[in-house]
Amino acid sequence: MTNNFSRRGFIAATAAAIGTSATAQTENSTEIEADIIDGVQRNISSFRSLDWQPYFTSLRNGAVLVDIQSRALHYWSEDESVYKLFPTSVPLTQDLTRTGRTSITRKVEGPSWAPTPAMKLRNPEWPDFIGPGPDNPLGSHALHLTWQYYRIHGTHDTRKIGRRSSNGCIGLYNEHIAELYDLTKVGTQVLIL
Repeated sequence: MTNNFSRRGFIAATAAAIGTSATAQTENSTEIEADIIDGVQRNISSFRSLDWQPYFTSLRNGAVLVDIQSRALHYWSEDESVYKLFPTSVPLTQDLTRTGRTSITRKVEGPSWAPTPAMKLRNPEWPDFIGPGPDNPLGSHALHLTWQYYRIHGTHDTRKIGRRSSNGCIGLYNEHIAELYDLTKVGTQVLIL
């Protein structure tokens, strides 16, 4: 009896097995995982440094640019000596996304959180309040914006970064929001596009 198992047959069988497990994984995955598996546009190619001039007329008080499409936050200091680029989480859907010009109105270390009225309507099971700590969805620091309920904040759930996963806010790793917190001040201009 001869063994007809060739290299070509092995490659074909392996490809079929991989394809089957990928299909099974998609069927049993969460919506976010399925979104990633189904070929959403990746942000790696557009996660690049930018110049501030196309977006701001000056760097007075420093500037923050949040690019929803590439899921990146850019920061420039007023004197142009500091430029930072951070990966972010962004709102789940277009209707939760607010874009335009705003600024930082308040900075909070160890923020507390309460769901907005709209969040409570969508998720009545959510608690009414969560104090500072590891269960707080705002992470270690929060930068309040002129728009009510909108923040740039940290997250203890690091799986959210790089994904559409928020209810409207922009999320950063806790170590990144701590760094941005130290760099920004009340009055730092913010553009979300």
